[in-house]
This record gives sequence, structure tokens and C-alpha cells, in this order.
Amino acid sequence: MSPDVAKLVTQAKAAGVTIATAESCTGGMIAAALTDIPGSSAVVDRGFVTYSNGAKMQMLGVKAETLDAKGAVSEDVASEMAEGAVKKAGVSLAVSVTGIAGPGGSEFKPEGRVCFGLARAGRSTVTETVEFGAIGRANVRMAARDHALFLLMRAIS
Repeated sequence: MSPDVAKLVTQAKAAGVTIATAESCTGGMIAAALTDIPGSSAVVDRGFVTYSNGAKMQMLGVKAETLDAKGAVSEDVASEMAEGAVKKAGVSLAVSVTGIAGPGGSEFKPEGRVCFGLARAGRSTVTETVEFGAIGRANVRMAARDHALFLLMRAIS
């Protein structure tokens, strides 16, 4: 089942929610899906594509200590990415994605592992990890995009 992005945008408008994305392995696919919808400019403020660790630190304020201790593909980094997006953009809601789309991976961080963060102004940040498996780079990225959109939908409804 694909997310109904038009409905997400409509619900966000009605609720007065503004959104930012903080993306690594999806490379802007979440922001692109949102901005494909006419009128999304009332809701979408910006998307941060922070593929490198340096970009995560510079653009979103992810701590070097977190990256060193946990690695870029971790719920801790996903949390700091989402919180940084809320803070830097001044929005009410942000979703973050960091993962290993493949090919490759390791015993400890396999291909298809994606960590998500969902931050809301004034609320605790929620994180989760999804193991999509070795389904191929394009499929991992699309699955991560869709999962992030579903997270936004749940947060708004």
C-alpha cells in the first residue's frame, strides 16, 4: 500500500502543521514526494539532504560524539537529525532517515537497515529501525521513503 501523500498534505494544512525532512539514504525522495503535491508549499518548509557525516553535523547539528559512538546508521543519529531539522527550520514536525540502501553492508549493519526519527516541537522524539532486507538499493530507498511518509501521516492524524 502506497501512502496517500495528497491526503497527508491536506491533513497537515488543516492542522497547521509545517514539515521538514532530514534525509540521508533517501537523498531527498521524501521531500520530492511531498512537493509533488500541488499546494504543498503551505506545509513543506524544506528538506535537508545530509548524505555525509559532515553534512549531518554542519546542517543539522548531529554530534560528532554520536556519530563516533553509534555510527551514522543508528536511532541516536536519526533522533538528532530529526530534532536538528525542527530546530533549524522552525517547523512543527520533521522526519529523518539514515540507512544502508546497498549494495553491501556488514554483519552489524546489514543492507536494508534504515533508522527513522520523528521529532515534534515540544514532544519527545520517536525513533525506530526497520530491516527492509537486501531487496536492492532502489527498493530500499522507495520503502524507506514510503515508511517515512506513513510516519508523518500517523503523526498528523
